Amino acid sequence: MIAVKNEGIILEKTNLEFENKGVLNPACIQTDGITHMFYRASNHNEVSSIGYCQLKDNKVVKRLKEPVLFPEYDYEKKGVEDPRITLLEGTYYLFYTAYDGKNALISYATSKDLVHFAKQGLISPKISYDEAEDIFRESKVRERYTMFEMLYKEKEGKDILLFEKDASLFPQKFNHKFALLHRILPGIQIVYFNNFSELTEDRWRDYLKNLGDFIVLDPLFWFENRNIGGGCPPIETKDGWLIIYHAVEVAPFGKIYHASAALLDLKNPLKVLGRLKEPLFSPKASWEKSGVTNNVVFPTGAVVRDKRLYIYYGAADKLIAAKSVDLAELLTELKKNSITL
Repeated sequence: MIAVKNEGIILEKTNLEFENKGVLNPACIQTDGITHMFYRASNHNEVSSIGYCQLKDNKVVKRLKEPVLFPEYDYEKKGVEDPRITLLEGTYYLFYTAYDGKNALISYATSKDLVHFAKQGLISPKISYDEAEDIFRESKVRERYTMFEMLYKEKEGKDILLFEKDASLFPQKFNHKFALLHRILPGIQIVYFNNFSELTEDRWRDYLKNLGDFIVLDPLFWFENRNIGGGCPPIETKDGWLIIYHAVEVAPFGKIYHASAALLDLKNPLKVLGRLKEPLFSPKASWEKSGVTNNVVFPTGAVVRDKRLYIYYGAADKLIAAKSVDLAELLTELKKNSITL
């Protein structure tokens, strides 16, 4: 069993208008001993933006009083949510979910200095669940993918667009191509591309027809009986790419969000080398079990410091907390748990 240390609450809401309901689901990146945290901030109007703070030894040393990214366009009018950040070839790529009140799609912004960000727009396909259902029936995906199409169409109507969320970029290219993890329910997939302009509607349709070839992880264990989704951006280790992801369990009293981990091959991240068969951690503390959304730990940022992996997560959609593990211990456990499907 992996020893997980509770690092406690890192950040809470304030009375500022943009974050007076909750702070959650942070993106984290480390430079010169400082952890830069870009976090989702929600207000009482049910609109999310992205705030910013700096941590030193898990203590807040700087916090801005205004968001660094906020809704500006119709496709994100109800929120810019759940950021993840990666440094690749001198550019910081910050991915987030753009929410218009009905549809949730992937958008991103770029920066050279972690101060000035330029929004680059949507990269998700604007494909309805109605159309996606037909595409998935022709592809090599499990029946559960079609099940989610029917669920969302019944709930939101036939014109609801395919939910695509939880995007994070690998910090290196593969055969000169970008590699982006993303989540189409119920699993985690990867898409490769030469440049972002390639991600056209037609390219996405072709990709979806072959989605079964690009699934990295699908739900497998008891604690992920509903779905899984991307968490922290991939971390390169000597043993493989480490990914921390969230897993959703449907329990008799509602959904429970857990944190888990997997290890992917360094040269071919579609190859899974190991995967935890039990949650890395689950909601146990009062602030994880009770909040805006109960029973949620939602990991989205991680840094390695002094041979420990620090995982930052949203707790019950209300505040940000952290846990840490010995990196070598986690990798050893993952290598013991090879998965053959």
